[in-house]
Amino acid sequence: MKPKTIALDGPAASGKSTVGSRVAEALGYLFFDTGVMYRAVTWTALQRGVDLSDKDAVAQIAQNVPIDVLPPSKNDGRACDVLVEKEDITWQCRRPEVDANVSTVAANAGVRAALSKQQRRIGLRGKVVMVGRDIGTVVIPEAELKIYLDASAEERAQRRYDEIIARKEIADYAEILAKVKERDHIDSTRDVAPLRPADDAVIIDSDKLDANQVFEEIMALCK
Repeated sequence: MKPKTIALDGPAASGKSTVGSRVAEALGYLFFDTGVMYRAVTWTALQRGVDLSDKDAVAQIAQNVPIDVLPPSKNDGRACDVLVEKEDITWQCRRPEVDANVSTVAANAGVRAALSKQQRRIGLRGKVVMVGRDIGTVVIPEAELKIYLDASAEERAQRRYDEIIARKEIADYAEILAKVKERDHIDSTRDVAPLRPADDAVIIDSDKLDANQVFEEIMALCK
């Protein structure tokens, strides 16, 4: 029997969203990238000029601003639609200024509490592939299959660089690499739900694997 709930965790730009959406499609499951919710809160706070060090103000956004994640409406490389107050911010929340600040927002205990409740409610319905950093450890520790998708900082920075260039935007590899390493440090050392594999997670190192190989490995685990 295939697992009803799949938790797919790992560091930034490890390919979780790409492979997670393919696995969900193959299984006929909901694909839910929880990280986009933190990006949506970050983008909203920046747009409103909220000081990200003001934890209460940022937590209020997570609690009160309507955020929705829907199947992709456009064939432009997106894995899902991200809406804030019904506005499509799918690519805006991938901008460098969001990349640079999302870990600070994700370390906010109030934000995590508000968003984790929503994520858990969706996950417990079953037939879902949930992607994030603490799905197997915090959000749904009872997930039937837990996977931790890893890759070196250098490989992940190259993927992010290629993604930006593919959108015909300007990117600097060295700058992206520095931000990836900084984000890893913040994510893995924060007090609330630090990034780490669940004790019973299957760890997949994707440095020498392409997206198809990672997909096949996960589908084999599902069987």
